[in-house]
Amino acid sequence: MVDEGKAILLRLCERIEAEQPSDLPTLYGLTQAATEEFNALDREFMATGSGIETVAREWICDEFCFVASAYGFTDADAEVLTAGRDW
Repeated sequence: MVDEGKAILLRLCERIEAEQPSDLPTLYGLTQAATEEFNALDREFMATGSGIETVAREWICDEFCFVASAYGFTDADAEVLTAGRDW
């Protein structure tokens, strides 16, 4: 499951590179799609009797911020990057 989380983040990077968002609302649209993927992953975890743990949740949010910053969106709001998360 950890590899699946890594793949979600890599797909987010690929989408950012392909679509080259020019503003925060466009970036937020891309991160929302990735957040939905993490929601689905959490449902898979739940089906096995587990879930995304608190430390992992924080790490995932930090990674979203890192990705945004790496692509020049240093003023991205951490809460908006992962809005819609249910983990």
